[in-house]
Amino acid sequence: MKETVHTDAAPEAVGAYSQATTNGDLVFTAGQIPLTPDGDLLDDVSIADQTEQALDNLVAVLEAAGAAPADVLKTTVFLADIDDFDEMNETYAGYFDESPPARSAVQAGALPKGVGVEIEAVAVVE
Repeated sequence: MKETVHTDAAPEAVGAYSQATTNGDLVFTAGQIPLTPDGDLLDDVSIADQTEQALDNLVAVLEAAGAAPADVLKTTVFLADIDDFDEMNETYAGYFDESPPARSAVQAGALPKGVGVEIEAVAVVE
């Protein structure tokens, strides 16, 4: 049975979607952007800082679903500019340092609210 996941430790959904959904075995997160839980958009900071906020949001959603970064099977990283890959990757590696998940990273035509990065994940729920 599908359940929706919500936490106040991550930004509210900005559209007709849930922060995440789970069936009790897997959790699928919505894409997380550099938007603070208080609604501050970090679109004018470095990609490293944007990546950190997006991943902090992702971790908060995962934890609300009963998962942790170590439980992530796959992430997808959307970049407004693929030339930001190295800077994103350096920050990203700090969140998934041991046994990192599979990952795709692509340049998107445009990201919500004009941000530089958006990250989504699929994880196992323990």
